[in-house]
Amino acid sequence: METVTAETKQRTTARGRLEVERRWVIRDIGWVDYEELGELLPPTLRLAFDGSSLEIMVTGQLHDDYADALDTFFKAVAGALGVQFTPYRTASWTRPELERGIQADNCYYVTAAKIKAGLIGRARKSNDAKDYPNPDLAIEVDLSPPKVDREGIYAALQVAELWTFDGTNLTISRLDENGQYRAVEKSGFLPVRASEVPRWIIEEDRSDYEAWTQRIRAWAKKTLKVKRTGRSQR
Repeated sequence: METVTAETKQRTTARGRLEVERRWVIRDIGWVDYEELGELLPPTLRLAFDGSSLEIMVTGQLHDDYADALDTFFKAVAGALGVQFTPYRTASWTRPELERGIQADNCYYVTAAKIKAGLIGRARKSNDAKDYPNPDLAIEVDLSPPKVDREGIYAALQVAELWTFDGTNLTISRLDENGQYRAVEKSGFLPVRASEVPRWIIEEDRSDYEAWTQRIRAWAKKTLKVKRTGRSQR
């Protein structure tokens, strides 16, 4: 292990203030090191391994608030439109054959084949990542710059769609035929545009969470449409 560095955004020791995110990185390590550290470190630490570097992350209240709001938004829209999905929240996706591993802020199965595979894993009461396929869609909240190639990890896992929120803007990226993420205007799984999401997270009143959720559902039913083929349109 060669280098350990740390980065904090909006961190303060003043009482009552929020620590948004704190990230450490360990450079030049191997898969075995990642596995051993994963067993030793407490589960409150979020790990991401891109094949050569390990990011250790502690999230703060604002980060987790945004992550929860984005999860609720996704579920509310999908539920309103009858789009089937299975959530896996912050599950660890460790793939020794790829020497990659990550914990998303939120992740989901949306395709029928993966939903079915997940149900099989659940029926077996398995808690082993090898018994579950990789997610179709993942959501990342990055209020500070990642210190490892998190996007590259998702690409290696062939996660079809990635939503990234920086506290102001949401970017929706789709995996192309070359295995690279390209920013797109609209999700391939829900008929929502990237530009439509932030106001629900930042501007809308979330003091009454249930009322906020119901407003999202009503908006989705009124504004968005899904074809029976599963392809979306406005």
